[in-house]
Amino acid sequence: MSDLKRGLSEAVAAAFAAAGLPAELGRVTPSDRPDLADFQCNGALAAAKTARRDPREIAAGVTAALAGDPRLAMVEIAGLGFINIRVSDQALSERAREIAADPRLGASFVEGPRRILVDYGGPNVAKPMHVGHLRSSIIGEAVKRIYRFRGDVVVGDAHFGDWGYQMGLLIGAVMDEDPFVRALMDRLNARTSPVTPAEEKQAFAALDERISLADLDRLYPQAAARGKEDVEYRDRARKLTMELQNKTAGYHLLWRHFSRVTRVALERDFHALGIDFDLWKGESDVDDLIAPMVAELEAKGLLEDDQGARIVRVAKPGETKKKKLPDGSVVVVPSPDPLLVVSSEGSAMYGTTDLATVLDRKRSFDPSHVLYVVDQRQADHFEIVFRAAYLAGYAREGSLEHIGFGTMNGTDGKPFKTREGGVLKLNDLIEMTRTKARERLREADLGAELDPDSFEDTAHKVAVAALKFADLQNFRGTSYVFDLDRFSSFEGKTGPYLLYQAVRVKSLLRRAADENITAGPITVGQPAERDLVLLMDAFDQALVDAYDKKAPNFIAEHAFKLAQAFSKFYAACPILPAQAEVRASRLSLAQTTLRQLEQALDLLGIAAPERM
Repeated sequence: MSDLKRGLSEAVAAAFAAAGLPAELGRVTPSDRPDLADFQCNGALAAAKTARRDPREIAAGVTAALAGDPRLAMVEIAGLGFINIRVSDQALSERAREIAADPRLGASFVEGPRRILVDYGGPNVAKPMHVGHLRSSIIGEAVKRIYRFRGDVVVGDAHFGDWGYQMGLLIGAVMDEDPFVRALMDRLNARTSPVTPAEEKQAFAALDERISLADLDRLYPQAAARGKEDVEYRDRARKLTMELQNKTAGYHLLWRHFSRVTRVALERDFHALGIDFDLWKGESDVDDLIAPMVAELEAKGLLEDDQGARIVRVAKPGETKKKKLPDGSVVVVPSPDPLLVVSSEGSAMYGTTDLATVLDRKRSFDPSHVLYVVDQRQADHFEIVFRAAYLAGYAREGSLEHIGFGTMNGTDGKPFKTREGGVLKLNDLIEMTRTKARERLREADLGAELDPDSFEDTAHKVAVAALKFADLQNFRGTSYVFDLDRFSSFEGKTGPYLLYQAVRVKSLLRRAADENITAGPITVGQPAERDLVLLMDAFDQALVDAYDKKAPNFIAEHAFKLAQAFSKFYAACPILPAQAEVRASRLSLAQTTLRQLEQALDLLGIAAPERM
């Protein structure tokens, strides 16, 4: 089963080929003037340049070849040689019935399914998630769902930041603040025998009472700021990081406590957003791979000494950039920068664990492609890591791809902050949006008949739809302004508007069921019916575009246009009052619209309530 655009493109391409012209010129696209035609082909103008013929003459030959196609109600030439095409009501009716009978609602599978790993989320242990994690989580989840729906074998990995310099900073900060913790660390670190399970349980119980996630969130900015100014403090943190990575008993147990209290908050926030990971791995999970990996890099001649550290040079011969030195002079150095594998203190670095993660994924899952859904500002870092992975033979050239995205900004155009100028925690944003959703439901006189639990569930779904659609309607590479008042509205291009339209169809279907009205074969005749079927037919193309460009905004755009088309259809074409055959047809159109709309929303990670 193929969509109308693809089928018509094949027919027009055959007509071009029959005229001795390149078949690819027969590409058909949705019409720029839907009031004049459903589809158009501009290939005659391009053909005229190479064949040195009148484009209208070429277009006339193509239209003549298409004249007997039963799918077409009209094929005509416009302007300099544009070919306008209108599909017959019968062809639209047949296509609508195909979509209605298809469990996938017209969506095709990808040719040659692949094994895909999506790296997204990226929260740090010992810190609550903030709004900066929102885009990675939302976009990554949608990309995972889109790829999986198209038939790929897809695994999503949260990939925690839990093993680097920030852990050394926090261990030192906690010990500085609490003498009890320092004494516990000294006692455990001095042991010559392993900590017993009973001792471990007792230590965790004590740490639970003394160190919360809020404490870690408070201490980390202070420690990070001091580490930038105080060389001794920074060097101590680096040494503590090395001790942790060597699994020194006390520091390792304290780090595990950090992970435990963080995991609870992370799962709460991800669950609230409808985000699920197949893997909850972090940098620490590849620690055992680092030492043999470093030895392997050295054996391959890739590792070099550099001022006490060890690096892999990834720049190709002749790749350079200008670098300004502290004294103001400018020198030419290789570009990109090398990958720092082992610091001068002997600890593994951020890039080291990323490289080891590439190796771990190759051994455990062997993906054909890995997508890193991470802030665009990390592009240089990933270029360095990817090049090192290719040099080491840990991944096939081109199989690692950074899917960057812009920032979520406030109405002032700057990265979203609290009123006090601080970074807004993700949980606070979720609760803020829930509160606004409750207000919007009450303002619109919606949800009044729901019991309290159902009302809260609906308000939560409205809040998630507002957050996610606000983000996903934009191409991921762009930044956007988050306006809670606008994005929580039930009018306009918003998530709540889409939910309202879905609930509206559900209400219609319930009324039909109460009156024992059943759906029947679809027969298209009215303009609003035609527009709705043409929109449903475009679902596969939206899915293909979203897949190829790793851009969920194509699905978001399709969902919005589909909801708009249904709203116009609902106003122009009465359903339940219509005569029997028309009523059955239109009821089928409503059912199929709802199914496709909910499928599109599900690909975006948005769930529609049953009632409002």
